[in-house]
Amino acid sequence: MLGTGNAVVTRCYNTCFILKDRGSMLLVDAGGGNGILQQLEKAGIRLGDIHDMFITHAHTDHILGAVWVTRVIMQEILKGKYSGVFNIYGHDKSIKVLTDICRMTLHRKYSECIGKTVLMHEVHDGERFQAGAFPMECFDVKSTKEKQFGFRTALSDGQTLVCLGDEPFNEQNISYVENADWLMCEAFCLYDDRETFKPYEKNHSTALDTGIIAERLHVRNLVLYHTEDTCLQERKKRYGNEARRNFSGTVHVPDDLETIPLHATRQPGDNTAGSIAFLN
Repeated sequence: MLGTGNAVVTRCYNTCFILKDRGSMLLVDAGGGNGILQQLEKAGIRLGDIHDMFITHAHTDHILGAVWVTRVIMQEILKGKYSGVFNIYGHDKSIKVLTDICRMTLHRKYSECIGKTVLMHEVHDGERFQAGAFPMECFDVKSTKEKQFGFRTALSDGQTLVCLGDEPFNEQNISYVENADWLMCEAFCLYDDRETFKPYEKNHSTALDTGIIAERLHVRNLVLYHTEDTCLQERKKRYGNEARRNFSGTVHVPDDLETIPLHATRQPGDNTAGSIAFLN
């Protein structure tokens, strides 16, 4: 994970991550600023190797880092150091916000890359498309706060991975989530700490809630992120234990810069499965 924290964390980076599979990388969101460049550097990932980015929504803790990623890639393009095009996928508002910020704040020579070597792809609810090596199906998470898309993708070994963005599961999206091998889900705080962090007032989930949903929908692996940052030393244990009260599968509570191999159901001898790199 490039980041595992919610919008106002100071002890870790905002939630964003990279999926790696089939020799391809997909960057999902980029956090709230140019700290994304440091996270990528710490993870040993070159921007020149990233050609696809998916933006879930236009909140500052997800899209402002995308401005920096886009800016630096534009810079490398103009220097002749970036091969190919950079594809950015998102719903209409996310694409508009990112495009407007780039055009309003970057030098014209950078923003002129848009539509030529930096391609903005507006995607729609239920649309299927190819992002590098990843076959994607995006869906509206039905947020009551901000238009937001999640996605479902298939890995090279046949496993399915679903990302819910940073909103709770909505029953209207059951067909995307049910029987997923991997479910990436926000857990704003522990249920035991709900009176302190008020997750339900902010339309967020607790670790307990995610476990209940994952068990009911027959998910095999649950990845929790977008948390508060007051208990990072104990986060794995505490969040994991709470989710497991109702979930019989595997729970992952990653730290920043942690990589999760996605091979839970891989067949013997199959070395093609991908990974999630958590760059916080």
